[in-house]
Formats: sequence, C-alpha cells, structure tokens
Amino acid sequence: MTINCAGKLIDLSQPKVMGILNITPDSFFSGSRTAEKDAVLSKAEKMLEDGADFLDIGGYSSRPQAENISVETELKRVVPVVELLLQYFPNALLSIDTFRSKVAEESIATGAHIINDISAGNLDKKMIPIIAKYQVPYIMMHMKGTPQNMKEQNQYKNMLQEILYYFSEKVKQVREAGINDLIIDPGFGFAKNITQNFELLNKLEIFQMLELPVLTGISRKSLIYKTLNTTAENALNGTSILNTICLQKGANILRVHDVKEAVECVKLVSQMKK
Repeated sequence: MTINCAGKLIDLSQPKVMGILNITPDSFFSGSRTAEKDAVLSKAEKMLEDGADFLDIGGYSSRPQAENISVETELKRVVPVVELLLQYFPNALLSIDTFRSKVAEESIATGAHIINDISAGNLDKKMIPIIAKYQVPYIMMHMKGTPQNMKEQNQYKNMLQEILYYFSEKVKQVREAGINDLIIDPGFGFAKNITQNFELLNKLEIFQMLELPVLTGISRKSLIYKTLNTTAENALNGTSILNTICLQKGANILRVHDVKEAVECVKLVSQMKK
C-alpha cells in the first residue's frame, strides 16, 4: 500500500485525499471549473491548506458526451498549470488526469508525479510504455467505450466479475511492462447507471482481493444528485455520506471537489478503526 512519488514514499494504508482541479470550461460540476491563473492558485492553495495529499489536474472533461478536444488544446491547458503550481507550491504532489500519452509525458517532464488514466491505456496504446519509462504511479480506471459513448456501454452479464477480470488483465499487462506503483479506480459513473453504481459501492470491498490501493471518485456525481432529486451544486452532504461508506469498505484515496469535508471523513472513520 506504499507508492513512490518522486522519491517520497506515500503510505496509502492511511487513506489520502486527492483534490480535483479542472482546467476545463465544461466539467459537470460548475464549482470545479478553473482556468485563470489567480483562480487556479487560489483553489490549489485552499485545497492544500484543507489537507489535500494530491492535486489532480484535468484539461479534458470526461463527463458523458463531453467535447473531444485536441491533444494540443489539452496540453495548452495542463502543462502551464503544472509549471505554475510547482512554482508556488513546490512540495505539492501533482496528478494528471489524462488518457493521452503525449499529455502524460510532457506533464511528467514538467514535474508532475502521478498519471490518472480513465482508460487504463485502452485509448492510447503508447500510455503504458510512457508510464514504464518514467516509473510514476499509475491510476487505472475501469471504463467501457469513451466519454462520448460510455452511457450506452453499460451492459454487463455480471458487472463485478467483469470489472475484476478487466483489472486482473490490466495488472498483468502493466506488470509485464515493468510498472511498479499501481492504483485502481472502479470508475463510478463510467459506463454504469445509477443502479450499477450503487451495486458497485455496496460490493466495493471485493477489490481488496487485487491487493492494490483503491481510489474512489464519487464526488457530486449523478448517483448522488439524481437519487436525491437535486443538483451537483447541492450534493456535498450526499458526497460525504458515500465517501464515508467508501472508506469503510477499504478505499485508500478519495478523489473529491471538497477537500476539507473529505479530510474530516477520513479522520472520523480512522478514529473508529483505532
């Protein structure tokens, strides 16, 4: 449960919090959209002060049916932000939310520490060799299809069995490539409807059998706000409740929009386990 980030060993047996920093104009939660320099710095500073262990920078919106922007556009969004954050917060651990190897490589070269790939290498066959080359921690998520068509890809004979098989195949592939530090993300909301998302949450502990750290990204998603008949903007309370359940079922990293509340969840659940 330990990963190596730029020579620093991070023990994930004590759950960590990853703050979401979207450099996009169209992310599903409007409160997470950040583009201007001052806004980026302000949001990053608050997340770090609130206790974020990692910042996850995304320049490509992966919400359902999002626009498929060019690699060049994504690079122009992400790389300057990596430079900016490392200038002002040199000790911050930066994750890059991308499925494109070129964005991953240029971000790592600029100083990013982790790659968070929603496709686990399926959308860019050069990604896994790039991760192996630079030996950064790699977050592999379960998804079928692409952000543009994943809503239509939620047919399963046995969803949990299929996701476990997907990860066993992926782990074998990346281990053979020589990648050491792996984290899995079961992909809440990606090619899964609301009922399937709650089934996944209910059986989340099953992924412990893979003996890898588990990241959950449930923050303000539709399984919360549609179930509660509200909006993403009003889904913080629901997010905290489901984050607490994720922690009780073994999640090692919470990927969230609201760091302070997630850190509180971690502290309270950790106290229960003492």
